[in-house]
Amino acid sequence: MPFSTADAYRRFLVKVVRLCARARWAVTALAVVLTGLSVWYLAANMAINSDTEDMLSAELPFRQRATELKQAFPELGKTLLVAVEGRTPELVEEAARALAGAMTAEPVFGDVFYPAADPFFRRNGLLYRDVATLEQTVDRLTEAQPFLGPLWQDPTLRGLGSLVGRLGQQTAGDGLPPAAGEAMGQLFTRMAEVAEARLAGAEDYLSWRGVLSGGAPAPLAAQPFRRLIVAQPSVDYTGLAPGRSAIRTVERLTADLDLAERFEVQVRQTGPVALAYDELQSVREGMGVSGALSLLMVAGLLWWAVKSVRMVLAAFLTLLMGLVWTAAFGLWMTGALNLISVAFAVLFIGLSVDFGIHFSLRYKESRDRGGSHADGLDAAAGDVGDSLTLSAIAAAIGFLAFLPTDYKGLAELGLISGVGMGVALVANLTVLPALITLMPPNRIRLPRGPSQKLVTAVEHHPRTILGVAGGLALVSALLIPRVDFDFDPLNLKDPQAESVQTLGDLMAAGTIDFYAAQLLRPSLEEADEVAARLAGLDVVAKASTIEASVPDEQDDKLALVDEAALVLGPSFTEERRPPPTGEELEGAVIQLRQVLDALPPDQVGADTAAAAARLARALDDLPPAQAETALMTTLPLVLTDLDLALQAEGIALDDLPPALRDRWVSDGGAARVEVAPAVDVTDRAALARFVTEVRAVAPGISGTPVTILEAGTAVITALLEAGALSAAAITVMLAVVLRSLRGILYVFAPLVMAALVTAGASVVLGIPLNFANVIVLPLLFGLGVASGIHIVQRARATGRPGELLATSTPRAVIFSTLTTIASFASLATSPHQGTASMGILLTVAVGLTLLSTLVVLPALMSVSPLRPRSAHGS
Repeated sequence: MPFSTADAYRRFLVKVVRLCARARWAVTALAVVLTGLSVWYLAANMAINSDTEDMLSAELPFRQRATELKQAFPELGKTLLVAVEGRTPELVEEAARALAGAMTAEPVFGDVFYPAADPFFRRNGLLYRDVATLEQTVDRLTEAQPFLGPLWQDPTLRGLGSLVGRLGQQTAGDGLPPAAGEAMGQLFTRMAEVAEARLAGAEDYLSWRGVLSGGAPAPLAAQPFRRLIVAQPSVDYTGLAPGRSAIRTVERLTADLDLAERFEVQVRQTGPVALAYDELQSVREGMGVSGALSLLMVAGLLWWAVKSVRMVLAAFLTLLMGLVWTAAFGLWMTGALNLISVAFAVLFIGLSVDFGIHFSLRYKESRDRGGSHADGLDAAAGDVGDSLTLSAIAAAIGFLAFLPTDYKGLAELGLISGVGMGVALVANLTVLPALITLMPPNRIRLPRGPSQKLVTAVEHHPRTILGVAGGLALVSALLIPRVDFDFDPLNLKDPQAESVQTLGDLMAAGTIDFYAAQLLRPSLEEADEVAARLAGLDVVAKASTIEASVPDEQDDKLALVDEAALVLGPSFTEERRPPPTGEELEGAVIQLRQVLDALPPDQVGADTAAAAARLARALDDLPPAQAETALMTTLPLVLTDLDLALQAEGIALDDLPPALRDRWVSDGGAARVEVAPAVDVTDRAALARFVTEVRAVAPGISGTPVTILEAGTAVITALLEAGALSAAAITVMLAVVLRSLRGILYVFAPLVMAALVTAGASVVLGIPLNFANVIVLPLLFGLGVASGIHIVQRARATGRPGELLATSTPRAVIFSTLTTIASFASLATSPHQGTASMGILLTVAVGLTLLSTLVVLPALMSVSPLRPRSAHGS
């Protein structure tokens, strides 16, 4: 900027500030009206796009492949996973069937997929077991045949008492066979455990499936039995609560059906819809808390800086008005905020108040020296107005540098915040002078700079300071190769959210594979061929197509099922007796206790007799109705399912239910391959190896692993591009303004050091770079340069670093930086991990920038002073 231009610009700013002071009522009224209109616009149009996929450009190749997959299989789009969990398998299945049926009738769900309720799988479920397991099942069912017939006819305690009584009579001869006695002992033991649990206040149920299979039900906290319902709700991702209608509907149905009370289950929700909903809630909660905390801390620092309630009020009102204007303008430009761009509010608060502090402190400095109110405004406009302009431009460059990149989420934050810097500059040069004029502060002499110890250290030990700084920068540079990048979107979410915890439990149990890759092939034949090749890779656990849904070794399995049906079938043909009355049930329990006590140990075995006595004691204290509920509720369900399972038939590909087939083969014949990793893809090196090796066989893969890897690459590329662009643009700006290579280097010196040490700090603190906090380093060039400009400009005016540190400029730099730190630090309170990490890293970066600017930069200028600015210089 030529000398005459700089001087003319300063005179222009003085005239603007004078005009706003004279027209203070009109300016204030106009600002209030504009604020009111902005609030109205925000209330009518506020939208937040919580779809994390839209954070990156849709033109990226991996996003295009993902779009092709979703178009072929819309059922795999934005889904809601509903996990029904409990200790009793039969009750979990009944609860899941009831809930899935109710969800199907709700208009918010376009598709509800629950294969376990499909008669096809209930009839053919035995065919999906391996031959060895099925043989064991058939053997156990065959051994239980004498019990099953009577229990089919009367699946109550009355029937059980009659059955045990007949078995007791049989023991009068040669006794029970060892296998039968052992089975009876296991049954009595399980019944006694459930009855005792009921007496202790637990709502336990006997799993007859476990009895017949020989397995033991596990506690809910250790390994719950689980059924998964997959629903595809209609979701508006531009709303303030996308997915809330579907999530609330599931909660309402769960309550209406009284699933917890009737079936002793819990219902949890996860999947893309629930994850997006919970993430937006955590971001909104974090932004609300951090925004309020930021405003509170900024207000406190403002008062500490200027020691005037009136000036604090003026600066604070200016800040709030500018924030509302920026929010409205940003929403108008983007149509909807995203999960990253919502952070603009905290960024604006931290940066806009900088301008107010510099303006206010320069005004106060003039008043402290005896100047009038008008003199103070002129001094503020003329002395710091151009620096504020340069700072706003530099900060805007740092933000806007992301616009050309593929990182759409950060580009929108950059756009809003970049425009916000212009808004903040205009507000602080128009509204703030008007408000100061309306509320002129009392004259309060302020300390002008840092302590004398700092001045002495900078003037007498500059080389020592530079040596320490250089050593710290060198150590940090050596740590840069160890900077970690974590672009797994799960790690950005609130770990306490139900959807995140449920997803973790589902992955740990192997119920779903969140990190499976997907491949779309034109036909099933091609899909099968590539799946076979992928299955041979060391990094692949399995590669599946719809063929995996057709059981293998069907001839052997059907033979076993037919064998079981021949033995058990007649047991399921008798008519069932009506349920017992209350008196009959009470009598049945008395009879059962008597029979249990009468079983001779020498005939049934000592262990079985002890188990029978234990059960009899528990039944003595347990009311008959509770005993019936706890011990016999699941038996009719198991016997009905068993009767249906014995009717299994051979399965071909065309026999699979359409709801299942549509998830693997599209209407156009395209087929999907699902590739499960055999390596820990949460490790970036393993992730890269998995994607690279699978891609060598199948170049068109997509899915979560590809998204994480490619999105990380896109973000790093965006980071480098934005950093280079902002550095180049700011360099050009400084060259035009300072017209001094040394001045440019001095402005950048503290930034380079702060950037290096921030990178090193991320390693030491264990904070990896992620989708949210990568904004830190490029922003240093925009935010940190502002303080450097103020210091360099004032140093050129004063001539010596000691004189510089005695002016109001360092105090303004300190407090403006502290307000920025306070604003950013408030982000660390967010439950959203991405937002919190951004707050922590920004706080570290800005704090280091302050230290570099007030200590390292003056030391550098002491060793090699700048040429003083002429009276009319820039």
